[in-house]
Amino acid sequence: MTTLSAQVYLDTKRTIGEISPLLFGGFAEHMGRCIYEGIYDPQSPHADELGLRRDVLAALRELNFRIIRYPGGNFLSGYRWLDGVGPREQRPIRRDMAWRSIETNQFGTDEFMAFCQRLDVLPMLGVNLGTGTIADAANLVEYCNGAPGSYYADMRVANGHPDPYNVQYWCLGNEMDGPWQIGHLDMDEYGRKAREAAKVMKYQDPTVKLVVCGSSSAHMPTYPEWDRVALETCWEQVDYLSMHYYAGNRDGDTASYLAQAVQFESYVDTLAGTLRYVKGKLRSRHNVFLSWDEWNVWYKNQQMDGQWTRAPHLIEEVYNLEDALVVAQWLNVFLRKCDVLKIACLAQIVNVIAPILTTTDRLLKQTIFYPVALVSNLARGQSLSVATKTPVVNTQQFGDVPMLDVSASYDPETGRHAVFVVNRSQTEAVVTDVIWQDVTPSQVNAVHQIAGTDVKAVNTFERPDGVVSRQLAGGPLDGNKFSLRLPPLSFTVLSAA
Repeated sequence: MTTLSAQVYLDTKRTIGEISPLLFGGFAEHMGRCIYEGIYDPQSPHADELGLRRDVLAALRELNFRIIRYPGGNFLSGYRWLDGVGPREQRPIRRDMAWRSIETNQFGTDEFMAFCQRLDVLPMLGVNLGTGTIADAANLVEYCNGAPGSYYADMRVANGHPDPYNVQYWCLGNEMDGPWQIGHLDMDEYGRKAREAAKVMKYQDPTVKLVVCGSSSAHMPTYPEWDRVALETCWEQVDYLSMHYYAGNRDGDTASYLAQAVQFESYVDTLAGTLRYVKGKLRSRHNVFLSWDEWNVWYKNQQMDGQWTRAPHLIEEVYNLEDALVVAQWLNVFLRKCDVLKIACLAQIVNVIAPILTTTDRLLKQTIFYPVALVSNLARGQSLSVATKTPVVNTQQFGDVPMLDVSASYDPETGRHAVFVVNRSQTEAVVTDVIWQDVTPSQVNAVHQIAGTDVKAVNTFERPDGVVSRQLAGGPLDGNKFSLRLPPLSFTVLSAA
């Protein structure tokens, strides 16, 4: 194994933009065991008085999510929100057509709000624009945000919640470009329905922020035309354009897989260009930003048929080291694109393609748990435009790409710096000098590192520490420089002040 060298140059005046805290969000869908046997499990010895699992809540607090999207997902397009409120013994048991599962409705809007309050996170609710009407959407906003004195607001009061929830963020449906979606609409039809739903939702509460459905991936045949048409139809009524994307290594090409950030950035750049085009075409002063409200690695477990059972085991992906390194790069992209990307939701948060797996009495933190926790807790303030000098790695899919994938943040209020570096190489260590060109910290407080030699290494209930974050020593700078060795297949986070 040879040792290569690289340099990372930081200048706190060379900024990309403010890092939105909402880039560190999650997604909880009524699918598989995310809600039942995940978040909500009254039969578990870990359940609190609300049936929420204390161990899951504790692990989610470590991930430091600021916003959680709910209740779907494909589930949303067939969901009747009224089924999930009121006395539990009176709630109907229904077939969920999206995942061919039995939905008991024992967990609904009020339970989700209590869950968010326990975590101190913002809720992001979706309205059903598949089988649902614009009136259903307006009524849900009234239920959540209306002052007492009208029908649905008084229904919330009668259900034991006198104060409005003041839910600010709302999704106008889910993946409506997808033929698989219940109530799928063509782009013109969706744009008009989303616009009219947005109008009545803002009649109920003019302060709400609305997310219009964009393309459900960069591979859709209607991308990015769908995004343009939806935006042109309801630009003035909405605040964000939704993005969804799932990555995987189906071809077993690890070198290309570890360069997936190239594809992620291309997706953002295309939609950022679409936003600029529509704003210019409409001569608008209104701004719309991006919400990447479903993102994750997912390709191994494709079980999506619940066979009409309750809480079936669906797409319970097992994550390995290379998956964790791709997730780390995804987070780097969020920081590098924070001027236009303002919300992001990891899909999902428990059991279903999630950083956390549970049994009735145990909890496992998967490999992807650790990069999410590190970046969510350390990235603050402004994202820096980092200059790097790095070797390259050759990939079949993307050609030559930088060996190091880097992002950095600086918080002028606290003086804290953070640098996030993935070494994509499978064989080469890189001795890297981090060089501050203006504001220099007094020392590096800590170095956190996720690394290994086996790209397929996983965590299991029997061996939960196969791939974890380990803290290394920090120390003083050598002038304006700090040097560290980045092993192959590693994600290294440096925090300094």
